[in-house]
Amino acid sequence: MNVAVFILLSALTALVFYIKTHVRPGQVPTSVNYHFTRKCNKECLFCFHTATTSHIEDPERAKEGLMLLRQAGMKKINFAGGEPFLYPKFLGTMIDFCKSTLELESISIVTNGSLVKEAFLREHGCSIDILAVSCDSFDEATNMKIGRGSGSQVEKLYEIASWCQKYNIKFKLNTVVNKFNHLEDMNEHVRALQPFRWKCFQVLIVAGENDSDETLRNAHQLTISDDEFDRFCQRHRNQASLVPESNRLMASSYLILDEYMRFLDKDGQRASKSILEVGVKEALKAVFWDEAAFLERGGIYDWKKSSCSSSNKDLEW
Repeated sequence: MNVAVFILLSALTALVFYIKTHVRPGQVPTSVNYHFTRKCNKECLFCFHTATTSHIEDPERAKEGLMLLRQAGMKKINFAGGEPFLYPKFLGTMIDFCKSTLELESISIVTNGSLVKEAFLREHGCSIDILAVSCDSFDEATNMKIGRGSGSQVEKLYEIASWCQKYNIKFKLNTVVNKFNHLEDMNEHVRALQPFRWKCFQVLIVAGENDSDETLRNAHQLTISDDEFDRFCQRHRNQASLVPESNRLMASSYLILDEYMRFLDKDGQRASKSILEVGVKEALKAVFWDEAAFLERGGIYDWKKSSCSSSNKDLEW
C-alpha cells in the first residue's frame, strides 16, 4: 500500500470514528419544547415537570437563546410549562419575536386552558400556529380527581376551540390517559371539537419529578398498563386526529429546554449547561435525544397554518 492510499484510509477511518462518537441523531434541534416556567395554577397528580423552581428567564436573554436555537436549525418551538398563560406578557413577547424576527415555521403553545383569553388570541393570533389544550376527561368529576378540574373546564375547552377557528389557529387536544380516564369514551366530544391533532399520552413516570413520595408528585397511583393504553386507543381508532404516544415513544423523543435554557436528558434530572453559556451544539452533546423515536411518533407533521388573511386583518390582529 503506498503512502497516499494509507493516509487516505487513515483519514476516512478517523472520519467514521468521529461521526459515530460525535454526530449523533438529534444534533439539529428541529423542534424544541421550551418549558419557560414551572409554575402552574393546577395540581395534576401525574405532572412530570413540577414546580421545583420559580425562575423565569429575562426576556432579552430568552430572545438571545431562541436566536441561537434558530441559527442551529430550529423550525418549530412549543411554549410550555407549568402553565405559560400565567405570564401572558412574556409569552406574547416571545411568540411575536419567534414569528416576526426569527420567522419560525411553527409556533405552538400548550396550556391547561383555564387562563386563555380571547383578547390575547386577538392580539397575538398571527404568531400562533397551534394552540394545544390539555383535557383528560369530559367528566368534570374526573378532572377534579386528576387535579386539573375547575368545574367548567369542558365548557372553556369548547370556547377556546371556537376562538381558534375565529382567529385562524390550529386547535390541538392533549389527553393524558391514566387510571381515572382510561375507560372513558371520548368519541362524541372529539368529533364535536374537531381538533386537527389529538395527542393521547400514556401517563409517564419521570425520575425526580413524579416518581415517589419524596417528590412533589407521585404518579404511580395513576399509571396504567400498555394493554390498557392500547384499549383506550382502539376505542378511539376512528378519530382521524388521534396520535397515540406510549411511554416508549415519549421517554426520550422530546427535546426539552428548561426555564434556565438548559436541555434536559431523558431522565428529566440531568441538564446540560445553558445554551446562553456554551451554545446549542455543546449543550446538545450533554443530553440524549432519540431522533428515531421523534420521527416514529410523527414529530414532523403539517405544523404550519395558513398566513393571516385580509379577513383576519379586518379583525385588528
